[in-house]
Amino acid sequence: MHYEAVSLPIIARRLVGALALSWLVVTLTFLLVHLAPGDATALLVPPDASPAEVTRLRNELGLDRPLPVQYARWTAGVLRGDLGTSFAINRPVTEVLGDALPISLGLGGASLLLTFVIGVPIGIVQAARRGRALDRVLTIATTTVYAAPAFWLALALVAVFTYGAAAWGLPPSWRLPAFGVRTPGAQLTGVPAMLDVLRHAVLPVTILTAIGAAGIARYARAGVAEVLDADFVRTARAKGATTRALYFRHVLANVLPTLVVLLALSLPGIVAGSVFVEAVFAWPGMGRAMLAAIAARDFPVVMGATMVYAGLVVFANLAADLMLPVLDPRRRA
Repeated sequence: MHYEAVSLPIIARRLVGALALSWLVVTLTFLLVHLAPGDATALLVPPDASPAEVTRLRNELGLDRPLPVQYARWTAGVLRGDLGTSFAINRPVTEVLGDALPISLGLGGASLLLTFVIGVPIGIVQAARRGRALDRVLTIATTTVYAAPAFWLALALVAVFTYGAAAWGLPPSWRLPAFGVRTPGAQLTGVPAMLDVLRHAVLPVTILTAIGAAGIARYARAGVAEVLDADFVRTARAKGATTRALYFRHVLANVLPTLVVLLALSLPGIVAGSVFVEAVFAWPGMGRAMLAAIAARDFPVVMGATMVYAGLVVFANLAADLMLPVLDPRRRA
């Protein structure tokens, strides 16, 4: 097969563009966080600290230097693989993010997989039953869930499956944990420890999956409905194609490129899409680390997390841009 649209020169050009865009986002973030009102040292010194102590801390953190000098030092550190040290907890940023990133990847990865496993079939069912009662019910349900704030849904599930289950006298094994990754004080190892983590993940994964599946279902419905109205599908039906063959050989084959691109564009949400859910359920992932860093004006952690987010978003778009011509011959140049 011939793939001019994804030749090496084009890949190299788009890769350079992606790197430039990522660096632009990070640079703008650097300027915004440093030019925002307030002083990071004010949150790090005791209320009764003397001006001399504040000045000394600003000097130690490098915040007393001109902004171009701070940017040059930070850039030089990044090029060496050094993202700096957290102001708030005095740990290397790479360690802070290294502890938080696997949590977000596990939480977001599980929810993303379930999002497509659940959302795509719902969209197909809606498209096949367009205009009927089932389609209307599912449309109302998916629209409501997709529009609902994540933190509100999280609190609602906690109220029902944690506090409500306790109020109703259900056994402790039926009450889903509302906070944390593991049961505090439980000395578990092996399979019991894994089951404990999975039990704590039920509510946050359910929230992220419900919202994601509601959105994917709407895309899948629109894509499948468009294909079902195409002439080649009518022709296949007229020739006696079975429903199974019709959907697998014709409908899904033509909708697949859009779904794959949508999957690629959803990948950044694995890390960036669970900020409020992590905060509500006290999961120590990237979202919670980012919120804590913003509240503490912990510039190094904010910048490190922004680099991760920007890189994921830009390169997910790049991957989608490169995959589409391969999956859909009609889009090859």
